[in-house]
Amino acid sequence: MKILITTECYSPVINGVVTSVVNLHQELINLGHEVRILTLSGKLRSFEKDGVTYIGSLGIGKIYPGARVALTTENVYLKTIVEWEPDIIHSQSEFSTFQMARHMAKKLHIPIVHTYHTIYEDYTHYFSPNKKWGKAMAARFTKTILKHTECVIAPTDKVRCLLEDYGVNQKIQVVPTGINLELYVKEVENTKKQQLRDRIGIPRNHKVLLSVGRLAKEKNLEEIILFLSTLQTGNFTLLIVGDGPHRSFLEKYVGELGLSKKVIFIGMVLPEEISAFYQLGDVFVSASNSETQGLTYLEAMANGTPALCRKDACLEKVIVSGVNGWQFSSYEEFVKGLESLLKYRDLISQNARLDVISNYSSAVFVKRVEKIYRNAIQQYSLKENELLPQ
Repeated sequence: MKILITTECYSPVINGVVTSVVNLHQELINLGHEVRILTLSGKLRSFEKDGVTYIGSLGIGKIYPGARVALTTENVYLKTIVEWEPDIIHSQSEFSTFQMARHMAKKLHIPIVHTYHTIYEDYTHYFSPNKKWGKAMAARFTKTILKHTECVIAPTDKVRCLLEDYGVNQKIQVVPTGINLELYVKEVENTKKQQLRDRIGIPRNHKVLLSVGRLAKEKNLEEIILFLSTLQTGNFTLLIVGDGPHRSFLEKYVGELGLSKKVIFIGMVLPEEISAFYQLGDVFVSASNSETQGLTYLEAMANGTPALCRKDACLEKVIVSGVNGWQFSSYEEFVKGLESLLKYRDLISQNARLDVISNYSSAVFVKRVEKIYRNAIQQYSLKENELLPQ
């Protein structure tokens, strides 16, 4: 098949959507498909590089940090993609690149399969002072966009239920996004891990609580910082890997709580370096409720680092407390989970690693997606034939 993937952002940007697209792209190529990617350029100029088409765009960071918008669906680079004649389009975003996908799909008479990555009602603080109004707006927007697709992929049952509550009528398939085990899981020698600990400045008698991800308000990282400030026993360092618009607030908050010697901000790291940081962690921690799936949880678990996460529907059947990690809904449960994960870490670490390798690899993921593509093309073709004059 010829497959076009459209996404609002792509490498070198690092976030969950980009990680998902990069993994899908490579795995589809491994299966023998022709794949191209359409995304937005970080500047006004459009260009093509290494099979990726970048369309010129404008920054609209006042709406959401880092957001961009393209002003046209007519472009010489889009014309080249149309002439390539893809069999299907897999869209990963609901904004500018979706409008491009819709425009090209209409010209080519091909279906769009869409992955719904973002629960927009959790981001209403960026564009609406009223949460109820923002949620209604997100539901209306989502339903309007998805009616132009042949099939919607939801990473979890949480997302499927949300879309059904919005009144989305398209067929919804639940397919957990896979992770690239070759890239994100590399065994790191103990001597190298100790050297990294020393370089970062982690005291030798400290356990490491690890957070990996974008530093944004909806990630609720300040709750983990607050919990750290109230822990009565044990010596802990909170290692924060990632960057984002909320970093300055978090750094100030850490200072106000007197935790500057217990919290270390690493910033962004390269994908090929992330395994070492995951393996520095004794426990991976997160208090976010805005995840559609949470790839960093799976990456941590695949590296043998148990996840201690705020209870969320997206983690149902993924993190089982006391088996491969722990879910908490209060400070008391957080402490109980932390103590349990540290006490039985070797066993829980092994369970976590085996679970991810068996069920959440990108190789398993891509075969499920490939089947959805074939079904979507078939169903779209049947509908097209029904519309032809008899």
